[in-house]
Amino acid sequence: MKLLFIFLSAAVVNNFVLSYFLGICPFLGVSRKISSALGMGAAVTFVMSLTVVSTWTIYHKVLIPFELQYLQYVVFILVIASLVQIVEMFVKKSYPALYRALGIYLPLITTNCAILGLALFMVLKEYSFIESVVFAVGAGGGFTLALLIMSGIREDLDLADVPGPLKGAGIALIIAGLLALSFMGFSGLISI
Repeated sequence: MKLLFIFLSAAVVNNFVLSYFLGICPFLGVSRKISSALGMGAAVTFVMSLTVVSTWTIYHKVLIPFELQYLQYVVFILVIASLVQIVEMFVKKSYPALYRALGIYLPLITTNCAILGLALFMVLKEYSFIESVVFAVGAGGGFTLALLIMSGIREDLDLADVPGPLKGAGIALIIAGLLALSFMGFSGLISI
């Protein structure tokens, strides 16, 4: 039951994009089409899962035993950068259309603060290995959910009569704010 609460907390209640405002750059940049949003969400979820497995292992098996916890930021950033390069090469080779659709935002997963925030939250919350993996999958699922909701709304807005000054980034930021407010309605439901 605790694993389910961790998953729901990361995906909905404490959504990285809409509650912590981590990962806003790809959230606003890739949310114009549902297909690219789904691809980015899958890539981020995959990187989050691999990041947690790698960083949890390194943190608990190397940094803590040798009292090197002060190196966690450097180690976590190196792990994330390496994993993103692997994912980028895989997507470029296997799904060239998705690679072109994601454009610059795929390599930007390296600097996506949601990925680093996930690794740091995992340490801060003192999750076990299994809890950390569930937390990562939930956070990635929540990231994907936020991207899909935003991209669906933005695709509908292409057909709407939006006032000139609000077109583009203006209306996207208003929608993001409204989504964040709606997700705040879930706060307090689950506290893990």
